[in-house]
Amino acid sequence: MDDGRSGAGGLADGAPDGRPDVGARAPVTIGAGAAERRWVFVSGTSGVDAERRTMAVDVEEQARQTLRNIRRTLRRSDADLSDVVRMRVYLADSADFPRIQPILAEEFRDRPPIGTTMVCPLADPRARIEIEVTARC
Repeated sequence: MDDGRSGAGGLADGAPDGRPDVGARAPVTIGAGAAERRWVFVSGTSGVDAERRTMAVDVEEQARQTLRNIRRTLRRSDADLSDVVRMRVYLADSADFPRIQPILAEEFRDRPPIGTTMVCPLADPRARIEIEVTARC
């Protein structure tokens, strides 16, 4: 019986030769994310306010807007932040970590996902944070 946890990385079945199976269960694109079976993969998301077409300067507001953007994407697949099981946070400056950690801890206080935080240059020079998540749907 396939419970969706077998195969490559525990997320989907692979082909017999170990390559990912891209058959009938190929991901379906949904904006900044893709859904496959019971999983939603949200690609790197920044703190751009799409309605205002702006990005805050301070990292705290960027983090909050990033989480609002991710929540909006997850809801397209009937998921929410409470369904997130894996999170990757990319910071432009390691000094921002103590400023964003309380925001993430509050948002995920009931069920914190496993996660990794990396410091690296971000594609948009205004961005100070980018987050990607994997969630159950």
